[in-house]
Amino acid sequence: MTVVLPRGAAAPGPVREDGVLRHAEIGTLELESGFRLPGVRLAYETWGTLAPDGSNAVLVEHALTGDTHVASGRARPGAPADEQRAAGAGGWWEGLVGPGAAIDTDRWFVVCANIVGGCYGSTGPASPAPPEVDPERRPWGSRFPMITIRDAVRAEEALADALGVGAWRLVIGGSMGGARALEWAVTVPDRVRACAVVAACAQSSAEQIAWGQAQNLAIRQDPDFRGGDYYDGPAPVAGLGLARRIAHVTYRSAAELHHRFGRTPQGEQDVIGARPAERGRYQVESYLDHQASKLAGRFDANSYLVVNEALMSHDVARGRGTLEEALARASCEWLVAAVDSDRLYLPHESDVLAAALPGEVRRRTLTSPSGHDGFLIEGPQLGKLLVETVMRED
Repeated sequence: MTVVLPRGAAAPGPVREDGVLRHAEIGTLELESGFRLPGVRLAYETWGTLAPDGSNAVLVEHALTGDTHVASGRARPGAPADEQRAAGAGGWWEGLVGPGAAIDTDRWFVVCANIVGGCYGSTGPASPAPPEVDPERRPWGSRFPMITIRDAVRAEEALADALGVGAWRLVIGGSMGGARALEWAVTVPDRVRACAVVAACAQSSAEQIAWGQAQNLAIRQDPDFRGGDYYDGPAPVAGLGLARRIAHVTYRSAAELHHRFGRTPQGEQDVIGARPAERGRYQVESYLDHQASKLAGRFDANSYLVVNEALMSHDVARGRGTLEEALARASCEWLVAAVDSDRLYLPHESDVLAAALPGEVRRRTLTSPSGHDGFLIEGPQLGKLLVETVMRED
């Protein structure tokens, strides 16, 4: 069951439903581009109970192709079986968020929202366009506007209003989620008490933009993409799969790929064929094929483009002077953490961010052989850092 929460409505009632998908109608969102996006809906999930004064709220921001289900939960007694199963499924930061965890859902009211433009319940390219845009209510498709990280924060600010959250005790995210967390602290400084930026940086670098462009072109050059208006025919799964392969290589470390796969063929396949197209696969190729197939089965290609472009747009100092001047707007506590084997968001980039923050902020390290994805894998390390820094007892 999903609950539609109109903007300005009261916070959820006393019945606690953890990990259950809900929707908030936040109305028209005015974007940085000047485009007014009407009828915006944000999908979100919550865990725990909001304190009467709203002081115990934590916002968790998902990464590029993440969703709202950050941790398992429990639906209300008597809920339909599919709702019970969905709530009980493991989340992508399972163990970091939950009862007794570093972000303890018996103490904190945790919220995770799907980014506007996404495909997990929030308004995005696959959503029916409103009647004023398309009387036939066809999907937005190619007409969907560009979304920036700042636009995403403004949408989430409206969600906070609807939930009755005046200020977040903590905003935390990794990768694109880290960019959103950072933008929250600078865009709406009076609503963020602590901010944790994990495996992310102050601005998308030239190299990160280059990787993003290669992924976007992989999708746009798929013949089935049809300029983004493919919803009445086959989806561009080949292009989306290729985009995922490109991205996934940057998410893991070279050392890990070598250790796991090396040059080993997949099964009994012969990697020396009569013609290149006829040879068998290496194990690492099979692994990438699997990752591509998984994403193509759960994600919309247009949404991938929208959220990828949003991440490429990330620059917390854009229009705000120097980086130091931009970050001086923030007034919260900080945790800045990098993964030591990350080759997409380099630890040095986290150093630059930490050095530019007001006060003395030391960059922390997650030790992992897994590369960028270490921010998802090394939950116990991250939990320990949170408890030592921004989640200390008040």
